[in-house]
Amino acid sequence: MAADAAAGADRRPDAHPVTEPVPPSGSPSGAPSGAPSGAPAAPPSGQARAERRGARPAAPSLLLEGVDDLLAAAAPRDGAPARVLDLGGGTGGLAVRLAAAGHEVVVVDPSPDALAALARRADDVGVGARLTGVQGDAEDLPDHVADGSVDLLLCHGVLEVVDDPGRALVACRRALRPTGRLSALVAARGGALLARVASGHLRQARALQLDPDGRWGAQDPLLRRFDADGARRLLAGAGFSVLRADGVGVLPALAPRGGSALDPAAVQALEDLERVAGTDPALLGAAGQLHLHAAPV
Repeated sequence: MAADAAAGADRRPDAHPVTEPVPPSGSPSGAPSGAPSGAPAAPPSGQARAERRGARPAAPSLLLEGVDDLLAAAAPRDGAPARVLDLGGGTGGLAVRLAAAGHEVVVVDPSPDALAALARRADDVGVGARLTGVQGDAEDLPDHVADGSVDLLLCHGVLEVVDDPGRALVACRRALRPTGRLSALVAARGGALLARVASGHLRQARALQLDPDGRWGAQDPLLRRFDADGARRLLAGAGFSVLRADGVGVLPALAPRGGSALDPAAVQALEDLERVAGTDPALLGAAGQLHLHAAPV
């Protein structure tokens, strides 16, 4: 099973950039370099999926602002620190940021290497006393977190790789307080389709378009991708009300290559455009990821 803030890199499936990477042009089938062409591969599972995730870019401002909004809504009214659970939090980009803000954070992740990096990062920032790493996943979440004990639960880059996303969400629902909030970040099929068309991987784009789970082939590291309606239905089925859905990574893939990376004014302009685009319902289908704000019902 398998979320990074501006603090650094992480390793979850939202580890793919805002616009998902596509395999090199020399591998149109999506097979890794050196793999036999056309060789079938079962979807990776468990630890194997965790190990295959790559570096993750800094979290876009809209995502960070969304997490802050959810935290403000869920935090205890007496001013006590919020209790935050980051499911699949990896090396803790978002977790460290929240711990640095004074909250009590638990990261549950299957990778011991990621948890070791998380502990080092927390110590470097001076938040080790407020941040705990636990080896586990959605399947055994009740073993690590008491029912009804969490104010904010981050489920970023998890639902596209677990075997049963509905069951994972039920575990999240069980961990949350009645006043708690869920931050769910999922890979979006619309942005993945556009990314493959833009990169010339048209066979993959067509496969992704036709596949009911939004996969481009047997070598696809994700088990599924979502559109906004499908994600809302999934959360509703697990006992959540979706309060808001934002698009993450709507415009960056369309920006000119090279120049904006060197020009701070262009970078800021693109960020400002992206912040507005991410909240525009007309552009939601073009997003690389979807950020859903939800509350238990």
